[in-house]
This record gives sequence, C-alpha cells and structure tokens, in this order.
Amino acid sequence: MRQVPKSKRGSKIRHRFSDYFKGFEAVPAVRELFGRETDKVLANLRVEFVNVRSDYIWVNDKDGHLIANANYLKNGERRDIYLDLLHELVHVKQFRDGREISLHIGKRFEYVDRPTELEAYRHTIKEARRLRMSNVEIIDYLTASWLDQAEVRRLAENLGLKASRKRSRELREVRPSDKTWS
Repeated sequence: MRQVPKSKRGSKIRHRFSDYFKGFEAVPAVRELFGRETDKVLANLRVEFVNVRSDYIWVNDKDGHLIANANYLKNGERRDIYLDLLHELVHVKQFRDGREISLHIGKRFEYVDRPTELEAYRHTIKEARRLRMSNVEIIDYLTASWLDQAEVRRLAENLGLKASRKRSRELREVRPSDKTWS
C-alpha cells in the first residue's frame, strides 16, 4: 500500500483507489464482485483519507467513493484492512446497483440484520475462509466498536458462524461496560 496522504480532518481530495491499493484488480474475490467491469470500476473508484475518531473504512452514500481513516490504514492489522476493503467494495457494488447503503435508513433493520451488511459480511467471510481463518478469528474480526457482544453474537448467528464454547460464553456474558458508544 502506498503512503497515505496526511490530513487533519479530511482533505476532501479524492485519490484513485488503485494508486493506493495495488493489486486488487487481480484478487478473485474482487473479480467475483465486478466481473468484467473490475478494472474499470477500480480505475474509477476514488478514496478520501481522513483523520477522525472512527477506526474504519466506509462508502460515501452520496456518490459511492470510499472514505478511509488514515490512522487505521497506518496502524491497523493488515489482514483486517484487507477484509474491510473487500467488505466495502461489496457496498460499492451495492451502491452502483442502486441499493440503499446508508446507515441512516431508519430502524427498519438493525445493523446486524441489515441485508446489505449481511451480504457484504458473507462475501468477506468467504475470503476469510480462503485465508484459513478460524470461526473464532472471523468472529473477532466481526467485533466492531459500535457493536456490543450480544450484537456480535447475533451477527455471527445471522452469518451461520459457530464460536468455540469459550468464545460463545464470552459473547453471552454481556456487561454494560462492553458497549462502546461513538
């Protein structure tokens, strides 16, 4: 990955995805998403780098470009970043297909039940399996700052994942301090 540009809060400058994330056009999981359009989609995809409190990468629901936390890209686990990018590329595809990807679509679906999220996670889990990640490692990957342990457990169940007995116990023991509010 190329050096991420520095910015205080977000420069609003959109860079070419393929200038910073090399080789994604050859990844079978990406080609499965976009098919013959893969090279064109990735060549036209833009990414904006920001330094904000969020830890992750997401898709702008207005025009479909990626927004990535520069600190996460610099300090995050390489495998997690790869899987997050793959997950967000599913959302790029959904956006291009005219599907609603906004996190502000009301309470029709909770995050862990939202069809677009489940679709993106299923594709990501397929790649995690190819990388030989265990169920426990995948469930750990699913754990996000905005989900409490009960929500992580429900997301895992929605995705057909079974945790080890120890991990299942940990996910059942939900305490108020387990919830991280952003």
